[in-house]
Amino acid sequence: MGDVATGGTATGDMTTSTVTTDGASPSGGRAPGTTTTRTSGTDTPARLFQLLSLLQTPREWPGAELSERLGVSRRTVRRDIDRLRDLGYPVRASQGAAGGYRLVAGKAMPPLVLDDEEAVAIAVGLRAGAGHAVEGVEEASVRALAKLEQVLPSRLRHRVSALQIATTPLTSGDGASIAPETLTVMASAAAGHERLRFAYRAGDGTQSRRLAEPYRLVSTGRRWYLVAYDIDREDWRTFRVDRVSEPFATGARFAPRALPNGDAAQFIRDSVWRGRPSYDLDVTFAAPAEFVTARMPSGVGPLVSLDDHRCRLRTTSTDSIEWLAVRLAVMDCDFTVHGPAELVACVREMGARLSRASGNTAE
Repeated sequence: MGDVATGGTATGDMTTSTVTTDGASPSGGRAPGTTTTRTSGTDTPARLFQLLSLLQTPREWPGAELSERLGVSRRTVRRDIDRLRDLGYPVRASQGAAGGYRLVAGKAMPPLVLDDEEAVAIAVGLRAGAGHAVEGVEEASVRALAKLEQVLPSRLRHRVSALQIATTPLTSGDGASIAPETLTVMASAAAGHERLRFAYRAGDGTQSRRLAEPYRLVSTGRRWYLVAYDIDREDWRTFRVDRVSEPFATGARFAPRALPNGDAAQFIRDSVWRGRPSYDLDVTFAAPAEFVTARMPSGVGPLVSLDDHRCRLRTTSTDSIEWLAVRLAVMDCDFTVHGPAELVACVREMGARLSRASGNTAE
């Protein structure tokens, strides 16, 4: 795998290295200090890839921690860092007992082999998708965006920002719009175990300032949530990301705490939907199951095919009755609601309201 400067040329090959050895000379004798070129064993490229992956996380890695993660000596870590630098990867080292290594933005854009136009296109696409919580864009996409923006040269960051400002996305998601920078700051702080400070607006409009230890970002398809330990309240909290403003990583490191039940997604379910009423949906659609599945949010189901032209949905939902009625109304096929009674009444009232709006009021 070679490294390419943005819009430039390859700078190295990760399978070979030039080393100084004290091994035998070609004649069989010893030649201390002889410089030779050799092909690295399969362990060295694999270790370099692992090291590069760790350094891509936007934080500073102490040499001792890298040594433990990779299962090698600190001297080997230093040599591997030098190999990455030789290949053009901008690794910065800090001095002192608490010093470490960090991958920084430079003239090159490792480790992707992209030209300027491709890099800008990917960054803009990730920003647009993450910012609107498009269904299917999960935490991995936000991590990718954080890694990409960390190493983008300043000239490309400016182009990405300019494109973002100059365009208006037309999205089909139902969630609130979120500034991509908010997501990347949170993702970077969570990955680097840095305390996060931000302003937060509660559901009743109350404004507050929070200091928290971010644990994980979770996408529900329509919204992003941050799971974090609130320092001032000394307890775990969930925050709707669209209500967060002015987030910044303080630089203060923390040792990750154990999340109750250890599952961020389940924690969101338990905290956000606690006490919210659930409904047993029963709907028949006048369309094939494949047609309906393609238009329903992921995770809804299962759909049971009744014949070639009809299918039925029986499931439990914690979404509001109004939102369920709207989702059904835009399905682009006829349907019959069997239950719950609240949804039947809501659909009936919505139909009457739309009929009145079109001037077709029934006599």
